[in-house]
Amino acid sequence: MSNSNVADRVGVDKITTYIGAEISGVDLSKPLDDPTFQAIHNALMDNLVIFFRDQVMAPEQQKAFGRRFGELHIHPGAPILHEEEEGRPRLGELTHIPYAYGIEGHPEVLAIYADENSKRIAGEEWHSDVSCEAEPPMGSILRLTQVPPSGGDTLFSSMYAAYDALSERMKDFLGGLTASHDGATYGKNFENRAGKTHPHAEHPLVRTHPVTGRKALFVNRTFTTRIVELNNAESDALLQMLFRHCENPVFQCRFRWRPNSVAFWDNRCAMHNAMWDYYPNRRHGYRVTIQGDRPFYRA
Repeated sequence: MSNSNVADRVGVDKITTYIGAEISGVDLSKPLDDPTFQAIHNALMDNLVIFFRDQVMAPEQQKAFGRRFGELHIHPGAPILHEEEEGRPRLGELTHIPYAYGIEGHPEVLAIYADENSKRIAGEEWHSDVSCEAEPPMGSILRLTQVPPSGGDTLFSSMYAAYDALSERMKDFLGGLTASHDGATYGKNFENRAGKTHPHAEHPLVRTHPVTGRKALFVNRTFTTRIVELNNAESDALLQMLFRHCENPVFQCRFRWRPNSVAFWDNRCAMHNAMWDYYPNRRHGYRVTIQGDRPFYRA
């Protein structure tokens, strides 16, 4: 298929100036030819997060789509559970329903779940997925099969726009600083299941995107704990300022889910926040995550 034919078929409708686009004309359950893959890749690079509607996919198909962009990440410590037919996890010996769990036979797929028994949900604070690892994920692909009648939107924020909005003097100051990212947010259950301590890593406070070459802030409330080169008081004050700055609604888009919608975001330049505003309704879906590389800063 020629590139011109792909351009005619694949629609890219921007949601905001800074971030987000809805993609049409693609069936993600089918193998992607090279021109269609390139069109989707380009849309992701341009818009940081892209959305697809009405995508019915089996786990193998979702994994195949993710693998077109790289090796798949396996979330550390997620319990492996069977599933009921209606999409509710079978508890077995567990005393509660986990908000995220693996599917037997598909360790690369993380199931996301919430209902009237949930005390928390996956991703309910601003974050970049697993930024506490030495090589944080490149991107994540989430498909929801069950959505609440209202609420449950996901917010995405452009870390390019957040960086660009800083003064030149602040950019100069932040360049080359390092931040600690800690996985303690997973809690003790992580250590019991994974058999290892929480992941911890240090990354540049400003990272350079390996494809676009653009600079993005790389801090988030969920995992970033301190700035290595500053004392505790200075680090706390600066991080709080940066957290608030990155969460400015001006840099954001908001996605309203429908059943079988897909969101694909670039963790290297976007944060996201799943709204927990639909209790006691059920929300259920599946995520695959694409492995990334070590963040770097290029002045």
